[in-house]
Amino acid sequence: MIKKKLHNEAETIDVAAQFSQSLKPGDIVALHGDLGAGKSVFCRAVMRALGVTDEAMPSPTFAIIQEYEGRGCSIAHMDWYRLSGADELEGIGIRDYMQPPWICLIEWPERCPEMLGDHTIHVTLACTNHKPEERLLKVERSS
Repeated sequence: MIKKKLHNEAETIDVAAQFSQSLKPGDIVALHGDLGAGKSVFCRAVMRALGVTDEAMPSPTFAIIQEYEGRGCSIAHMDWYRLSGADELEGIGIRDYMQPPWICLIEWPERCPEMLGDHTIHVTLACTNHKPEERLLKVERSS
């Protein structure tokens, strides 16, 4: 497990870029945190570091899944906030994304935790009480 204090958004972006170097096709990353904790910032930084060159990378809140091409991988950025349950995910073929060549970045995985794989990487971002731009980061692999 890794724990780290991030002092600002630039540091969050740097750490996300470093984190991306450990990812490989087939990885599932579950991002936890309250609204405004920095999950989307973290995801965009990971995607940029993986070679995504799309100008706009909108939040997948309404689309549920946004697909991107990186260097040597495909990336599925997902937002499960509006989901009603696992049946809805099964209906859109979510399991197809949870294997190579895909890397999955999932915001709000708490909505359907039963859909996460046994080897999911959990990234938690939490605001601190000290400064509005400061975050606490925790990264752990389930096994």
